[in-house]
Amino acid sequence: MRAQPKASHYINGRFVDDEQGAPLPVIYPATGETIATLHSATPNIIELAVEAARAAQPAWARLKPVERGRILRRAADILRARNAELARLETLDTGKAIQETLVADPASAADALEYFGGAVASYTGDYIDLGGPFAYTRREALGVCVGIGAWNYPIQGAGWKSAPALAMGNAMVFKPSENTPLSALALAEIYTEAGLPDGLFNVVQGYGDVGGALASHEVVAKVSLTGSVPTGKKVLALTGSLMKHATMELGGKSPLIVFDDADLENAIGGAMLGNFYSTGQVCSNGTRVFVQKGLHDRFVERLAERTKAIRIGDPLDPETQMGPLINKAQHDKVMSYIGIGKAEGATLHYGGGEPKLQGFENGFFIEPTIFTNVTDQMRIAREEIFGPVMSVLSFSEEDEVIDRANDTEFGLSAGVFTRDLPRAHRVIAELQAGTCWINNYNLSPVEMPFGGFKQSGIGRENSLAALALYSQEKSVYVETGDVASPY
Repeated sequence: MRAQPKASHYINGRFVDDEQGAPLPVIYPATGETIATLHSATPNIIELAVEAARAAQPAWARLKPVERGRILRRAADILRARNAELARLETLDTGKAIQETLVADPASAADALEYFGGAVASYTGDYIDLGGPFAYTRREALGVCVGIGAWNYPIQGAGWKSAPALAMGNAMVFKPSENTPLSALALAEIYTEAGLPDGLFNVVQGYGDVGGALASHEVVAKVSLTGSVPTGKKVLALTGSLMKHATMELGGKSPLIVFDDADLENAIGGAMLGNFYSTGQVCSNGTRVFVQKGLHDRFVERLAERTKAIRIGDPLDPETQMGPLINKAQHDKVMSYIGIGKAEGATLHYGGGEPKLQGFENGFFIEPTIFTNVTDQMRIAREEIFGPVMSVLSFSEEDEVIDRANDTEFGLSAGVFTRDLPRAHRVIAELQAGTCWINNYNLSPVEMPFGGFKQSGIGRENSLAALALYSQEKSVYVETGDVASPY
């Protein structure tokens, strides 16, 4: 299961290392074994990466957007051609089932590169007629941007952040999560192979201190972070104090509302996708499932039947549907929340155990877990667990469930299942969440902005909104007559 890369970091088009950096072991979550050992970036590595980006960026920004886009589209093609090997690497890095990584990880990164590679050529400024004089606006690159990724979707995150940044003419220094450092290095190699000039996409590894050093660097113009709310607050305070641009894609405790008239199987499928996909380690998950009383008992009964059929096992087996959690700390955190739910009086309707699988006895596995009789004030209904733990709550009326759904500090996502489309649109309009679904859950095509309200973040990933956030607008007034001056 060894997955040792050529070196820890990728700077200026080549692999580099500095063994003075703190060791960074890569653990395969299914077995607990160390499959690679990297080194955290030293101050010298950080300076090399930022300087490479600073030096390469101006010439890149001067290229025609269509020329930049052409390189991104070539990289997308390479990603798709190597999808199988990249998916395997992502499974080793994260423990996610290979049947997921084959369709949801390198493919999502490829979608981002393809979309932004095509969209940027027509992303232009405005012409403003002033009745003789006129004005126009220009969209210009910010300069050097920093991306800080999360461990649940490593290569997707690297693609989602680098593609709009590079398309707009910026350079990027990307720091993956210390838990999942491998696939960003593979993406960096692919960018180089596709023709991206050296220095424009650099990868440095490390812990929180490396992210802090990058975010505070005087050369850096923007920081885009995917992570927890506490980490986001720290990074945003730092970048704000230095007047840097920032995008924060943070956590959530999102509501999924199922009305009596919903298609039962579709609603259960959406709830399972919104709680058990990627072993529940998805920031937008709808972990508060509100089910109207008329459907509640049938929903819970059928939900348990379908959940029992989930196959847990070897993540590299194509038949496996759920792998382990990312590491022991996350495993223990999720198990502690299961204990909290039971202590608070919720009913453990299904799961909650720690399966010991032959050959994977040291893996970080947890059964998909369903709590019923959950109330709004329970910790399992208020705090982000980030594991395969679903809370089912019942409700009676539309206005009631809207108020309860919005009673949270978070606002990342929300979903509604109903056959009554006027009601669906009416309820979605009242929900305080940035990314919403009607009669589905957790689909995030690159064409659609992704991001949250309230404590769940600032800014948006994907779509034309991301190009706006990786650029700055310059206004130009053009006089076509004489200057009217009283002096």
